[in-house]
Amino acid sequence: MTEVSPAFPLPRDAGCPFDPPPELARLQREQPVSRVRLWDGSTPWLVTRYDDVRAVLAGTRTSSDTEHPGYPHPTPGIAARRRRFKAFINMDDPEHAARRRLLTGDFLVKKMEALRPRIQRIVDEKIDDLLSRPQPADLVKAFALPVPSLVICELLGVPYADRAFFHRVSKKLISRESTAEESLAATEELLAYLGELVDKKNKEPGDDLISRLTVGQLRTGAMSREEIAGTAQLLLVAGHETTANMIALGTVALLQHPDQLAEIRDTDSPGLIANAVEELLRYLTITHSGRRRVAVEDIELDGRHIRPGDGIVAAGDIANRDPAVFPDPDRLDIHRKARHHVAFGYGVHQCLGQPLARVELQVVYGTLYRRIPTLALAEPVESLKFKHDMVVYGVHELPVTW
Repeated sequence: MTEVSPAFPLPRDAGCPFDPPPELARLQREQPVSRVRLWDGSTPWLVTRYDDVRAVLAGTRTSSDTEHPGYPHPTPGIAARRRRFKAFINMDDPEHAARRRLLTGDFLVKKMEALRPRIQRIVDEKIDDLLSRPQPADLVKAFALPVPSLVICELLGVPYADRAFFHRVSKKLISRESTAEESLAATEELLAYLGELVDKKNKEPGDDLISRLTVGQLRTGAMSREEIAGTAQLLLVAGHETTANMIALGTVALLQHPDQLAEIRDTDSPGLIANAVEELLRYLTITHSGRRRVAVEDIELDGRHIRPGDGIVAAGDIANRDPAVFPDPDRLDIHRKARHHVAFGYGVHQCLGQPLARVELQVVYGTLYRRIPTLALAEPVESLKFKHDMVVYGVHELPVTW
């Protein structure tokens, strides 16, 4: 009998919104490397164990290049968008390394730490704004989305006044339900907007990342106008969507664990806050569609033979719940040493912006609950609309009171 591959992504248990799909846990125990079926009928390998996920992401036997025929695109919209413009994260070395080196200086840990006071001011200002609103208020709209949007706008040199536009377009780009036509239209809109911004920076450079790329790369001919606009698009969308969802979803998770929230609220230990951030990143793993690769050499994993051209989905969400690495993995424990999680990926393609995300989350989690100690959900967690329809997990709205 031919083995039937389950459709991926797999459904979550409605009663356990913070946990990966239960079928993923079963596969990790019983079939850690198995076939799944994607939207286009392709059947890539799903890799679920922590060590195997890291091996897939770290090795040179797999490729991130989306032009490979076997590359397992998450959605038709994302496939169409990547055919239109390929970002550096979808390239292999040495091309990937060369493009990434142009940006690493802007995201160094030391540089992100220097931003901490500014991020603290933004967080405090947005909490003041939240407290001035009638109750209940939507924490996503009033706080979780504005904070990282302001930060990434200042870093890139994108006018925050245009946030309604790029928030709207970003939703189209990360929606699992966007058609190829909708995704392409959104891509063209954002590339055109950012291309015009590159032109402005070329005439009047500022102290921001887009200006530095324009002066250092466009004027020398090393990068085209569209390549800079495309890089800015990736950083703008990823730079606010991921952190915004971690702020909101992390808050929901902590409100369901009041003892641990109280520890975070009452502590004066930056180390405990930093530790809590890592555990929440592990526990929630909001990039819940898996890291995508295609094999370029023969690979043996758990007795399975992966051939060149086979697509691979490295499921970081369930890898971060691997009991061989994280004892009692389904329990949130802010004292757990979880820094070795794979929420930011692994290897040369791991998230460029992770130092920024860590500082933002440390400031948010260390400030929000202390300043609003009576923060509470305005409706049961079962009533919240979770982002099953997005490639980045979270909540669409978060009504709260205080």
